[in-house]
Amino acid sequence: MVLTDTHTHLYYETDDTKRAGLIHRCKENNINRLFLPNVDADSVPLVFSLIKSFPGVCFPMLGLHPCSVKDGWEDELNIIKEASLQHKIVAIGEIGIDLYWDKTTLPGQIKAFKTQIAWAKSLKLPIVIHCRDSFNEVFDVLQSEKDENLHGIFHCFTGTLEQANKVIDLGFYLGIGGVVTYKNSGLDKVVSQINLRHIVLETDSPYLTPVPHRGKPNESSYLIYIARKVAELHQTELETVADITTENSRLVFGV
Repeated sequence: MVLTDTHTHLYYETDDTKRAGLIHRCKENNINRLFLPNVDADSVPLVFSLIKSFPGVCFPMLGLHPCSVKDGWEDELNIIKEASLQHKIVAIGEIGIDLYWDKTTLPGQIKAFKTQIAWAKSLKLPIVIHCRDSFNEVFDVLQSEKDENLHGIFHCFTGTLEQANKVIDLGFYLGIGGVVTYKNSGLDKVVSQINLRHIVLETDSPYLTPVPHRGKPNESSYLIYIARKVAELHQTELETVADITTENSRLVFGV
């Protein structure tokens, strides 16, 4: 059995011993594939340091997080783009729109989002989308950019069934994380109605820690609790969820 965490910021942990412990606990739970999105220029070397330490386990994506779209973001993006020419990456991400923290930067966020979508298309890479309090805005951009090269993952999907079907119809996968284990989130009712062929699993560690560790820092080894919850919702075996969602990750990332 192989489980895949399609979205983890494990590189935030820079202590070598603690980092090795995080990876060891992943392997104990058959979580053998970890996909790392950066968020800004400063996080690029952190991502590749982890890739170098754990090749074949950790895989890099590069992008400018919407919360990092501030004055001078074009320069920041150029640094990230230059890094993509020096390293093999598997996706552009995480990118998108976030209206939870700051609505005033929306025009810049949209421009940065579209710029990076064009970049992904030119490289024939998937995109990994951050979408917080901004489904309509994100969806409008995706519809305007839709073609045969537009595909990827809606990271941390927590929307309605109607929104889930819109994402699926666009050819995107739904990234399901710790929120599915929260009692009153409502996500469990949505996930139970979605075919596993449209789902990938993620932790977004160190954020969005699943039950039973909610309230503590998240880590990729906790993906096991998310996978078990999805298996319970679909009334199937854990191995089935692992097999299907890992295959989905291979299809979207190409590795």
